[in-house]
Amino acid sequence: MKLHGVVNASQDSLATFSIALDVDSAIKRSQELINKGCVGIDLGAAGSTQYAERISTEEEWSRLDGKIQAIAALGVELSVDTWNPEIMFRSLEAGANFMNASDGLQNPAMVEIAAQTGVPVILPFLSGEDPKSLDFITGDPIPHLLDWFETSLNRLDRLGISKNQLILDPGTGFGPADWDWKDRYIYQEQIYTNLEKLRVFDLPIYIALPWKMEDGRKQLLEILLQVGFDYGRTHVPEKVFSVQQELGLK
Repeated sequence: MKLHGVVNASQDSLATFSIALDVDSAIKRSQELINKGCVGIDLGAAGSTQYAERISTEEEWSRLDGKIQAIAALGVELSVDTWNPEIMFRSLEAGANFMNASDGLQNPAMVEIAAQTGVPVILPFLSGEDPKSLDFITGDPIPHLLDWFETSLNRLDRLGISKNQLILDPGTGFGPADWDWKDRYIYQEQIYTNLEKLRVFDLPIYIALPWKMEDGRKQLLEILLQVGFDYGRTHVPEKVFSVQQELGLK
């Protein structure tokens, strides 16, 4: 299990302690996450929640420029979370070494960047074109995920993406607007208890881990730690390791 700590370069995050609006605070936040056990950083500047406004390319870049270079200098794995191909291209040029392609590699321009650079790509399942335009999924989500990933992997193979670049993310860090927590909990529980079914693709699995521990979120984290995953995106690595220890898994 490798943890990537979250640094938010926008004010939209509900996890306000993860927000870093200037370079110095981004370095400080990143160093704290590394000191707590993270081997990588996931940096984002465009919020995906229903409360976050869509922003221009230049606004998103102004939030990232300088921070990418500074975090890259720490010598860790660094992904930039964006669905904007121009932002992804600039980010990789500035020192990012992972793509967190939150368009699900549905944009041909994003696919071209992945093919040309050959860097590791986090590929999230999406029920829409980007995290702010998602549809609700009813019933068992696992068949939807399996079909979507199978179709996507076949398409990406034809477009020149090496399979060993890809890291699969069931996309549970995203959700449609006005999604009731009770329904979202059931959806996530169904995916996490059946996470091994995604192993059919023989690729690493990346999970957006809960940062709150109430209302069943700790139970979801416990399920994930027991089932196992390869990469965890976390705001609170110390809580992840604490629960892991409680379960006798460390």
